[in-house]
Amino acid sequence: MRKYALTAVLIALAVLLAALSVRLGVADIGADKIVKIILSELGLISVVEAGVSAHERAIIWHIRLPRTLTGAFVGASLALSGVMLQGLFRNPMASPVVVGASTGGALGATSAIALGLGAASIWAVPLSAFGGALLTVFLVSLVASHKGHTPLGSLILCGMAVNSIAGALTTLVLSYSVSDFEIARQILFWLMGSLTNRTWEHVILVAPFSVASAVAAAFFGRELNLMMSGEESAMALGVNTARTKAWILVIAAAAAGASVAVAGVVGFVGLLVPHIVRMLAGPDHRRLLPMSMIAGAVFVMGMDLLARTLSPAGEMRLGVLSAGIGGPFFLYLIVRNRARAEMF
Repeated sequence: MRKYALTAVLIALAVLLAALSVRLGVADIGADKIVKIILSELGLISVVEAGVSAHERAIIWHIRLPRTLTGAFVGASLALSGVMLQGLFRNPMASPVVVGASTGGALGATSAIALGLGAASIWAVPLSAFGGALLTVFLVSLVASHKGHTPLGSLILCGMAVNSIAGALTTLVLSYSVSDFEIARQILFWLMGSLTNRTWEHVILVAPFSVASAVAAAFFGRELNLMMSGEESAMALGVNTARTKAWILVIAAAAAGASVAVAGVVGFVGLLVPHIVRMLAGPDHRRLLPMSMIAGAVFVMGMDLLARTLSPAGEMRLGVLSAGIGGPFFLYLIVRNRARAEMF
């Protein structure tokens, strides 16, 4: 019953934060008008019946609502990626940032922007981000794993190395793009992470990856549970570990890469959210996967609200705020686990 109650609380928080995100802003638009705008845009009532101005309709339907939905999909995807990577590596410190998925995705996205591919196709940037995320995750897992095990120290060190390489290459791409102000500005946007000026186009970009990743992940809940006891035990129980690991890496990379493609690097969501949900709901991935996705959506929408309201001089970048919260938590995990044998 406690797990059902926790799920209900997370859903209620997600709905509340989504409503607040659409409601709050410089322009004060009442809740009744927001409902009428949404109903009119969905064709359930006429524009005349709604009785709202074109300005109010544009603010809600074309600015606030797409931004809110984009944030929800980004948070859910990053949390899903973190859960699957932590289950695969049997390591609570695995995350899209630690294993290089976010940095690799940023490298892929910025490379596509610098090459002008984003102007040619709306799918060029997310597909490039997906490819970069997949490559870095595969590289970290290949180097850090030894005889089916992934020691914590090896994971962190390999992740740091790959992150450094990807970061250096991203900086190289940026240095060759400084002559074009618009391209350099877009690259800096991805690196800092933000939901500013997100539109329905961004929702359409991230939603298919997020939904497809969630559906695919649902088929691996049992396998993740079995692999938590070790690859040998999982194989003895009939799990095709090689195929399962490959699919999990692809799903995690797709989710992280799509998030990076529309919001830039938003750090520590995939580390912080799954860890907290696991402490509250237990290690069963059949519950952990959907609950972490809801919690991830709640976290990113909440951080976005803070980013919009904390700084009176201007909006704070979402990636900066999430790193400011997730960084200390990551240090706490390292201190708490430093006495364990796998750290060495």
